Amino acid sequence: MPETIRVFAGDCTITFGDDDRRRQRGEVVVLLKPDDTLLVHDVDGYQPVAWLTRADTARAEVEDGTFTLVAATNDRRVRVECHTCYGISRYPGSEAGIPVGDCPDCDGPLVRADGSVAYLGCSADHAIPRRATVRQETCECGLPTMRVERGDSFDVCVDRDCEPLVAAVRERFDREWDCPYCGADLRILERGSVIAGCEEYPDCDTGFGVPDGVVVGDCDCGLPVFETRTGRRCLDTDCDAEVPRQRDQPQSNRS
Repeated sequence: MPETIRVFAGDCTITFGDDDRRRQRGEVVVLLKPDDTLLVHDVDGYQPVAWLTRADTARAEVEDGTFTLVAATNDRRVRVECHTCYGISRYPGSEAGIPVGDCPDCDGPLVRADGSVAYLGCSADHAIPRRATVRQETCECGLPTMRVERGDSFDVCVDRDCEPLVAAVRERFDREWDCPYCGADLRILERGSVIAGCEEYPDCDTGFGVPDGVVVGDCDCGLPVFETRTGRRCLDTDCDAEVPRQRDQPQSNRS
């Protein structure tokens, strides 16, 4: 069921905490968001005159044509009591994001916001890696593709059920590296994220998260070196080898 933003308008008294001296009154619009954020707006400026972000509890009581809203955390409380109600409504809401295409099922727009690609029309979404790049090219299923770096650059569908990232990484790097502790092959697995784990598990519980970056060389410990956005690092974040050696680069054919 799609999330909704509830909107209340009226002549209201806003009370902060249990202190009756901390009161304001005015004709305001109040927003109650699905994450229990309460915002009270008057006609002045962009900032609310009262708000409570992601309250622990939030409730709305509507009776006899008026409303009362209460939002609270452990140490804060905002109460909005309506004297004359001008209107109560609710509207579908979503996160705002960058348009990346159209949904192949509902023809609604697809937007990227906060680590996911969401459908505004049918309210479904696909979680994507934080630094993935959504591309203009589409998959055979009609959804956008994304470019993700996990040892190499991979172009896969944003729908992990259609084209899993771990399958592409496995095809490229499965058994590519040896366990530095027992010498067995490292297998590409998915354990919440993509990891390189020893095939001798549980006898050997060695495992490394495959970082966001591309392999550029070999570490002195024998594991690969990744070029990431923060610099070069070994697959093993605890590795104390001093200087990884660069792989030989192919020579250019240009004279």
